[in-house]
Amino acid sequence: MQWQDEIRAAEARIAGHVVQTPVLHSTAFGRDIAFKLEQMQHTGSFKTRGAVNTLLASDVPEAGVVAASGGNHGAAVAFAARQLGHRARIFVPEIAGPAKIGLIERTGAELTVVPGEYANALELAEREASESGAMQIHAYDAPLTVVGQGTTLMEWEEQGLDADTVLIAVGGGGLIGGALAWLGGRRKVVAVEPVTSCALHTALDKGAPVDVPVSGVAANALGARRIGKICFDLATSIGVESVLVTDSAIIAAQQALWQAHRQLVEPAGATALAALLSRAYVPEQSERVAVLVCGGNIAPEPEFGVL
Repeated sequence: MQWQDEIRAAEARIAGHVVQTPVLHSTAFGRDIAFKLEQMQHTGSFKTRGAVNTLLASDVPEAGVVAASGGNHGAAVAFAARQLGHRARIFVPEIAGPAKIGLIERTGAELTVVPGEYANALELAEREASESGAMQIHAYDAPLTVVGQGTTLMEWEEQGLDADTVLIAVGGGGLIGGALAWLGGRRKVVAVEPVTSCALHTALDKGAPVDVPVSGVAANALGARRIGKICFDLATSIGVESVLVTDSAIIAAQQALWQAHRQLVEPAGATALAALLSRAYVPEQSERVAVLVCGGNIAPEPEFGVL
């Protein structure tokens, strides 16, 4: 696949349906950092790019679409389906949390909350698609999804991204897969995962995607049991550095973004920054770094430590 051509086509296709999210340059964390604030996208995450691209590029059946999600993908598919006039059925695990469940409910989509984790929701979504004839939109391991997410980095470069290294949080691999597909090795990409949900890190260590246990504060966004094949293939062919961060480091990064810039983000949205603040990734002194803030669907309550 000619990834860059496909991403350019996706950007043209979704123009007018997604937000061009802002960038922020900060010196509040001990060095210059460029941020891409993708939590300001429709539905609060980058996922809308892939969902809109998939629907616009597909012949959607009368039965509509089905999606399994930790929350953000489901909200994105539900939003895109409503905007484009399609029926949507969304399956999410209980750990999606009230903010994401409420967001999906407000779109008017049919929502089923499933006991367990993302993999359990995916199983039911696959069964529903098979029985109903609806089109399933995978959260991360599908070409149209990946190229849609790749528009994030294309857009960022059009906004003047000046960085040697981009840090990106990883769940199933759609976002970082799209970034790798667009950048093609022109910039260093650092994959950041929680120690308790590290599908890409484990796959790179084992030499192939394998199932991993999933838990922790970011599990409802980064809790894929197995890394997507598209992401894994891109990561191994192009190259990526993989680092892990603790839940406490993620929470500290959430607090830091709120205190420094009043950016209220979910744990996944703070995970890439956590690698810098916790020194899981230590740049060279002259290295120009950028952080992708991927999601902001969080209930603004005191227990999250950001108020």
